[in-house]
Amino acid sequence: MAVKWTGGPSSPILCLAASQEGLVASGAEGGDLHFWSEDGTSVGYTHFQGDNDVTSVVFSTSCSTKLYASHGESISILDVRSLKDSLDHFHVNDEEINCLSLNETENLLASADDSGAIKILNLENKKVSRSLKRHSNICSSVAFRPQRPQSLVSCGLDMQVMLWNLQKARPLWITNLQEDEAEELESLQSPGQLLNPALAHSVSVASCGSVFSCGAEDGKVRVFRVLGIKCEREMGFKAHSLGVSQVSFLPESYLLLTGGNDGKIMLWDVSHGIEKKQKSPTKHTHKKRMKRAIYSGQSGNNDASAAVEEPGKLFPKLRIDHGEKVNWLLGAKIKGCQNILVADQTSCISVYPLNEL
Repeated sequence: MAVKWTGGPSSPILCLAASQEGLVASGAEGGDLHFWSEDGTSVGYTHFQGDNDVTSVVFSTSCSTKLYASHGESISILDVRSLKDSLDHFHVNDEEINCLSLNETENLLASADDSGAIKILNLENKKVSRSLKRHSNICSSVAFRPQRPQSLVSCGLDMQVMLWNLQKARPLWITNLQEDEAEELESLQSPGQLLNPALAHSVSVASCGSVFSCGAEDGKVRVFRVLGIKCEREMGFKAHSLGVSQVSFLPESYLLLTGGNDGKIMLWDVSHGIEKKQKSPTKHTHKKRMKRAIYSGQSGNNDASAAVEEPGKLFPKLRIDHGEKVNWLLGAKIKGCQNILVADQTSCISVYPLNEL
């Protein structure tokens, strides 16, 4: 059963972030930004003028009290110890921002917006260093690649996934998810049968920096591997009965969290096929510990259940019937234990423990 964190905003929570110290930030509709302690107590609050939705929040890893938040077309940098005034404020996007991503060296911040543009803000000179414009529709998600501070991936409602290197203003590689599924469309038995379009909602990059995933409206998750300036599709699988709204790799692993519009949350091990080609970012002992945690204590639990995997077929390691459309999904350590934090259509945060992960 999930633990519910309440007492925060009165409107639906749209995004989540967790600091290395265990502080959790949640952004909500209408401009509300709340902060939560590890025991789920609301410990701070601010409201952005203009009542624009807070769509993305990112903590600094080098300074756990620094937070980046997007609201409307603006970005604010906050010190969580003093929320009355922002440390800095930027208005570099022309339309509403959907996602922020901070690179590992913390000198660049990417912001993807409704126009399809990705603005790269240089945090040292406080100027836009790049404006990446190739998506023809809303750019829904962007993520810098770990260990590669000049490289990022993006996806959008134009059904395209792109790989970028900031030394160039154009993408190094593009794939169209709808064209990717052309063979499947041609093989439909019924001419009148329709599939949901592969509008791309979310991307996440594994800690190794070479593997990333994308969740789309057709309910599928695709996993890609970067090979130089190109990418290979490693696998694709039907994860949800409705659109996949969120994908998120757990740190230092190929365990992938997915959340959908069907109200389900899944945990997948996508290492099959990847580890044959490149070294896993996890140690063998750590993987064994994770497997024990996944399979322990799940029997008889109606809220979360583990599936038994059959040879040659990918099954979720963990299945949670959350019951609400997932707005944001995050794997985070709370009080030293790995947890899944979920934001949905309600004003509370749901916390599912993953013992020993």
